Amino acid sequence: MTDRLLADAVLLLHGLFILFAVLGGLLVWRWPRLAWLHLPAVAWAACVAVTGWDCPLTPLEIALRRSAGEAGYSGGFIDHYLLGTIYPEGLTRPVQVASGVGVALLNAVVYALLIARRARAAAARSAQESSPPE
Repeated sequence: MTDRLLADAVLLLHGLFILFAVLGGLLVWRWPRLAWLHLPAVAWAACVAVTGWDCPLTPLEIALRRSAGEAGYSGGFIDHYLLGTIYPEGLTRPVQVASGVGVALLNAVVYALLIARRARAAAARSAQESSPPE
């Protein structure tokens, strides 16, 4: 029972990590210090996708499921849980690489917009502070 709950917790953590890596830049708009966690998550997610590595959470979940008496699965997290909903049938290596690059580019755009917004706000504050009082 405990191993199954741990496997489910790893599954949930893995799914949340993927969501955070893909969409966490939007959270950084609200909480800029979160970038210190988000940027390494994006780098890891893109690297795993581009290189074809298995995320360490996948074998951990499989081992916990087997320990709980359940059947494990072959392939990775995305293959097993998300392939049918995220990727078209017949996932190819170029599509997997493109998804990793896409995650990186999406977040690069979000961060570029965030940096531009902060620069405009700083310039407005500077202009306001340097203008003479009326």
